[in-house]
Amino acid sequence: MFKIPDHQVAGHKSSKGAIGPLVDDSGRFYKPLQSADRGAQEEAFYTKFSSNTEIPNHIRKFFPNYYGTKDIEASDGSGPRPHLVLEDFVSIRTNPSLMDIKMGSRTWFPTASEDYIKKCLNKDRKTTSLSLGFRISGFQIYGSKDSGYWKPERKCVQGYNKDDVRLALRKFVSSNSSDDLVAEEPDCVYAENVYGGDNGVLAQLLKLKAWFEDQTIFHFYSCSVLMVCEKGESPCATIKLIDFAHVIEGNGIIDHNFLGGLCSLIKFISEILGKFSHNSTKVCVVNSEKNTSNGYKI
Repeated sequence: MFKIPDHQVAGHKSSKGAIGPLVDDSGRFYKPLQSADRGAQEEAFYTKFSSNTEIPNHIRKFFPNYYGTKDIEASDGSGPRPHLVLEDFVSIRTNPSLMDIKMGSRTWFPTASEDYIKKCLNKDRKTTSLSLGFRISGFQIYGSKDSGYWKPERKCVQGYNKDDVRLALRKFVSSNSSDDLVAEEPDCVYAENVYGGDNGVLAQLLKLKAWFEDQTIFHFYSCSVLMVCEKGESPCATIKLIDFAHVIEGNGIIDHNFLGGLCSLIKFISEILGKFSHNSTKVCVVNSEKNTSNGYKI
């Protein structure tokens, strides 16, 4: 039995006349292959990534498990279509909070058409992609049984500036999140539980950063980091990289575009932990004045 996912904050959604992803009860996520070359490119990435012996096991866990492709009935009922079969790491949660963060100051890949580059560059300039090296594409925050989820409209999120991004990241780990970005000062009571600790978001991002400082296999254009947490659980946070339709060969060159955005996101997370964590030793893993070996400040 296939169904439309209950929790999706960005990307192509299933709606009238539009094909989107599906999930089943066995923990699988079915993503329809995109049009033009994008679907084939994403399938090729998963195939190469899955078989590449140079990828460390501790890095593989940051990518969805890949189970091949399968023809299933499209979400709009238009007939069988090929879908990527991936791990569903969201639906297994009871009340998940999610945030989709598109990485890189440049979301277009070098060989893209002039029209596509123009389109991406326009959006990168209007959002925080150029200024911060990442932008929030969408998010939902679970409040309580009574209040349910706060899920801002995409157009609203796309208009976020640097201060809005910082506030959203604070609200993501707060107990008093509301449907108004500035209605109440976030209490950040879950900051240490979600962002801190040996298995928290910050520790996971730092592991990714260490890999990106060395890996030259792929360049991840227009890829997202998806943060998933359930505040009442411990450990409660998971991060996954998603959306690989524009990944290209690295050809021995470090992916500075993704790495720069990752360092910027780490700085935002570490600043929140530095202010609200009760255990300063957990936060000292990041020094905001320290330079990485490639010159990026975090």
